[in-house]
Amino acid sequence: MLLTDFDALTFDCYGTLIDWESGMVEALKGLTGRVKRPLARDQILEAHARHESSQQKYTPAKRYRDLLPIVYKRLAEEWGVHVTNEDCIEYGRSVGNWPAFEDSPGALQYLKKYFKLVILSNVDNETFQASNRRLQVEFDAIYTAEDIGSYKPSPRNFDYMIEKLGEIGVKKEKILHTAESMFHDHKPANEHGLKSCWIYRRHAQQGFGATMNPGQIPHVDFRFNSMHDLVKAHQEQLRVK
Repeated sequence: MLLTDFDALTFDCYGTLIDWESGMVEALKGLTGRVKRPLARDQILEAHARHESSQQKYTPAKRYRDLLPIVYKRLAEEWGVHVTNEDCIEYGRSVGNWPAFEDSPGALQYLKKYFKLVILSNVDNETFQASNRRLQVEFDAIYTAEDIGSYKPSPRNFDYMIEKLGEIGVKKEKILHTAESMFHDHKPANEHGLKSCWIYRRHAQQGFGATMNPGQIPHVDFRFNSMHDLVKAHQEQLRVK
């Protein structure tokens, strides 16, 4: 199996193309700086993952920019810090400030020459628009949790993506789902019979960071530590062909 076998790369955005963990930690400093006990970076991220995943389960139709303020409130309660509703709302608006990984824009611009590029993201459309500007590429399709009314890893999100891509001529077997998160992306991709490419951004770190533990580790068909490495592999395959 080669990268050149596929017609479309379907991307998770946050954690894969956008450095959401750095963005979260920076945006949470006003809260974590007031916690009486020291919190390690991964403690912050793991607590965020727990509250975010729970909230997405209970309010699947809520927009991400409106869901994050609830996550912020739950974190404040867990850590014993008083916050205002304005603090919570401000955190929900912080996503547009989360940085792109340095290699994301250039890699996407290269890949655009060879594949349809598609987003399948647990975000709302307004928030993604801000992130899209950081990624500096025009995607062929953008499917958000706001569009679908549920959050990954719900099978509905992948059913929707496969159906809509079929409507624009992309067959399921020609889709390569490309993501960091085992929990949100690779596990449901396995369940839907999709081929998958793991961009292992956390390769130098322990644990799952801002995503939940998926339990049994899903199968992946390709693994790269960065988008840059994916591009290099594609270029090498083109040379061999």
